[in-house]
Order: sequence, then structure tokens, then C-alpha cells
Amino acid sequence: MRMMGLLMLISVITGIIYFEKEAWGVLIVSLGTVGAGTLLQLGKPKKTNIRAKEGFAITGLAWLTMSIIGAIPFMTSGVLPSFTDAVFETASGFTTTGASVITDLEVVPRCILLWRSFTHWVGGMGILMFMLIFIPSNADEMNIMRAESPGPSVEKMVPKVRQTAFILYAIYGAITLALIVALIISGMPVFDSICISFGTAGTGGFGVHGDSIAGYSTLSQNIITVGMLLFGVNFNVYYLIILKKFKSLLHCEEVIWYFIIYLVASIVVALGTFKGFLSLMGWDVGISYDSFGTSLQKSFFQVASVMTTTGYATADFDMWSDLSRAMMVLVMFIGACAGSTGGGIKVSRCILYIKQIFREFKNYIHPNSVNNVKLDGKIVNNNTIRTTNVYLMAYLFVYVISFVIVCFNGFDLITTFTSIAATINNIGPGLGVVGPTGSFAGFNALSKWVFIFDMIAGRLELIPVLIMLAPGTWRKK
Repeated sequence: MRMMGLLMLISVITGIIYFEKEAWGVLIVSLGTVGAGTLLQLGKPKKTNIRAKEGFAITGLAWLTMSIIGAIPFMTSGVLPSFTDAVFETASGFTTTGASVITDLEVVPRCILLWRSFTHWVGGMGILMFMLIFIPSNADEMNIMRAESPGPSVEKMVPKVRQTAFILYAIYGAITLALIVALIISGMPVFDSICISFGTAGTGGFGVHGDSIAGYSTLSQNIITVGMLLFGVNFNVYYLIILKKFKSLLHCEEVIWYFIIYLVASIVVALGTFKGFLSLMGWDVGISYDSFGTSLQKSFFQVASVMTTTGYATADFDMWSDLSRAMMVLVMFIGACAGSTGGGIKVSRCILYIKQIFREFKNYIHPNSVNNVKLDGKIVNNNTIRTTNVYLMAYLFVYVISFVIVCFNGFDLITTFTSIAATINNIGPGLGVVGPTGSFAGFNALSKWVFIFDMIAGRLELIPVLIMLAPGTWRKK
């Protein structure tokens, strides 16, 4: 809470610079949050060791607390008077989802717009990961790092968790700063460059204009495309580059497949939006482009945006051909790399699922053979395979339950299905009512709380939130 209160000061400073009265309300919230956190810290726990279940519970509770406290500035400013809407917007920010209930961004004060985008940057790498930089290192804190970091397997870069957190945030901050400078050079206004860079770094997708990224130059859009792809890569790759271990990069199987999937999906989507190809196939669809180069540029941006679960848009892809829309939905589920700021199931998990299928085929054909699942040239241990499979089962269970509840809103099947996909995968836009030009404002309060749960659970890879809610977690024995 103290950390949250201090982070709000960036919004206060922005409001003072632009002479916005809403900044004083944010300042009061900031001071109150710091004060409350200080009072809570007066009580010292008898036991300070953090086991796996404590790490999961701490992480789940912290993210829920962040979403509630971070919502207060939206309420005090009058942008979102509804508590449910404010928590939805904040949870969407911290989980880097980018789904929004705000229908007119042009009237939102800049201090709130910056806070809204800054939540992406804070949540992208993880607020608890950020805190680990400033607190004394302890072996038990690895349980917090594992609970908050996305991916089927999380390891330390260096022996100490604190140093690992520092390295990750140093890389994260450096690429973010480079992106801000590049966007300013491309002609984007400074304020917009900062907000858009926060959204790109966290792969969140909150913009500062109603048309998302469509109003900026092609150069700016291309820079953002590169930025989204970079932040969708496992950050261990950047650490290997810093250490000049270039040969090790050839064994990064997940990253190689990440770019292969991206290129294949982009070409397919481009073909589905190219007027010449559509005429050849005899398809009569909505939006298409005369030039294949334009189709590629639009496709490269939108596939990067959806696959990295950023959610920015330069076109209304809900109006594209069924081929292009189907491919967009597919990459929604695949997502980015483990250890990145992106969401989704993750490329590494998809690779492991496919390899397990082939291993079972081999076992049927040669029952006495020993077949190990390998990733990056290393044998994947049974514990990682087990947790990967458990994740998929939990994912499907939460998805189905959420889908059934949201169906009571009465929206069409595509809207309902993709609204769950957009929130649990931390993407933002879906199709139909929740498409790139739509919003989640029309859903009832119950559905919005389902989406809030899905966004937080999806960002934390489901297990920490489910363990937090399990009665056995809270029993003393």
C-alpha cells in the first residue's frame, strides 16, 4: 500500500503540470494510502517465512488490493463514479489487459490518463517484483516471484531474488525509455509518447485517444509494432544478450517459435484483408485493402498487438474477413512468451502440449521406449509438465464458468466468447460489442466482476488466485 501511494505521485505531478484540479484528489488518496500502509506495518507477524501457499496468497491479495486502491483516483476525479467500473478499469490496467468501460477518452484529465497507462507499466513486470528490489533478499521470496511471474517455469537469473528483480526492471526500464525517445523522434507528442510507451511496455493497450493508435503516423505505428514484439519476448533472452551468450540464443526454442507463429499469422491475416486475394477466392467481406503492402502493415501491427496481448488497434479488425478474424482469435489464445509482459496461454506451454502429444504417440508405437519431453535442449521435469497440464485444466474450468455467467447478459455468442478470451488472456479488445471500436461498458455489474476476476486470475496464471480462494489455505493446521 505504501508503494502504491508513492507511485500515485506521478499522476499528481502530471496534474500540477497541466493545472488540473483532479490532481489534488489523487494526492489525498496517495497520502491516505501511504498512511494506511504505515499503520498496517506496525503489526509484526510471529512467523516471517513464506512458503509456497503464503507466496500465492500474498500475491493474490496484493493484486486485489492494488485494483481496489488504484480505482479510487478514477472515482474522486469523477471519470468513473461507479465503484465496479473503477475497479474494472484499474484491474484492466494493472493486469495489462486494456479492456475499458470509458467511452470518451477525450474528456478524461491527463493526470488520470497517465495514471491509467502507468498501471500497465507497473503491472507488466509485477508490482511485487518491483518491491523485491527494495526489501532485504530472502530465499523464501522466490515463492512470491514464481507466483507473480508468467510462464510454466520461473528461475532466478542470479543467485539472489533481489538482484534478479533489479536486472529485470533495469532491462524493462531501458527498453521503455528507448521506446519513448523513438516515438518522440517519430513526431508523436511527448505526453502521448510516455502513455503509449507505458502501454506498449506492459503490453496493456490503454491509449489517450478514442481511435487508439490509428491517428498516429505510419512510422509511429511501426515503432510500436516493434516495441510490442520486443516486450513479448522472454526477458531471459535480453539477459543472455547482455552477457554476450549469443550461442545460447539458438537454443531459445520458445522465442524462435514465437516469431515463426507471428510471421505465419501475419501473412495469413494480410491475405485475408487483401482485396486481390479476396476477389480471387470470391469472398465478399467488409474492410479490405487494395495494396498488399497496406494489408501487411495493418496485419503486422494487429497480430503483434493481439499475440502479445497489448490490444492497441490501427483498424477495426472485427470488420475483416472470417479468415483474418479466425487467425486473430487463435493468436489470442497462444499469447506471448513466458517471462515476458504478455499474456495468453504462452508459446512455451503450447510447445509442451504438442510435444506431449507426440510423446504419447511414440509410447503407443514403441511401448518400451523412453521418450522425454525437451525444451531448449533440456529435459523438462515431470513437475513442470504436471503444473502445465493443471494450468490448462484450470484455464478451461474458469473459462467455461465465466462464459456461462456472462451469457446471461444476452449478447451474441461471438461477443460473449471473445469477451472472456479478451479478459482471461489479458488482451483487451475482442470481437462484436467488445471489438476494437467497442467497450465493456454495456455489461452488467456481475459480468464486470467476473471479468475482474478473470483479468487478475489470467495475469497471475490462475493458480495463485485459486489457491488464495481455497479454504485449506486459511486453515492454521
